[in-house]
Amino acid sequence: MIRFAALLALLLCVGPAAAQARHSLELLKGEETGIIPRYLLQDPNGRSVTSEDFRGRFQLIAFGYTFCPDICPTTLVEMAEILKQLGDQAAAVQPIFISVDPERDSGQVLKTYTEFFDPRILGLTASPALVRRTADNFRIRYAKVHQPDKDPRHYAVDHSAGMFLLGPDGGLIKKFAFATPVSDISRQIGELLKSRQTM
Repeated sequence: MIRFAALLALLLCVGPAAAQARHSLELLKGEETGIIPRYLLQDPNGRSVTSEDFRGRFQLIAFGYTFCPDICPTTLVEMAEILKQLGDQAAAVQPIFISVDPERDSGQVLKTYTEFFDPRILGLTASPALVRRTADNFRIRYAKVHQPDKDPRHYAVDHSAGMFLLGPDGGLIKKFAFATPVSDISRQIGELLKSRQTM
């Protein structure tokens, strides 16, 4: 918990723009063609979870890992704030954090990590093969980065950033680029929720 609190303090000082400047695998801008919003993963209790399990609700999905120094905690701080800004409407949104570091991010590690930001955020992981398939479906790139002369267990994972919004039918609605203002994301999701209620 102390480590997370220190990260939050750091994020409030440097902000997302500074973190983004240090991230080399940002998804390309423009149309997200070819994305297949499907996954088969496991929740912190080891139960299988698929994208079909949340039919009828929106899904707000981010990829990352718990050892991430800047991008991931920034994203989860923002995800928690989006839920807060949505108020009662947040009940119609399932926030999800998918780990791209299954070797270190066990279910319990993910649970502790995501609950620190907001207990509604669901951490998902699985075998390396299933995580890779999910990342490929969403066109997320990630790769281990080892430092010379360092313990091979101490590595970073360079990965694409941002958040995906899936609709109640499981289809992709939008990819929010990293550093998109939280107020913009909250407003757009809120408008979608309101329009759904009036249909």
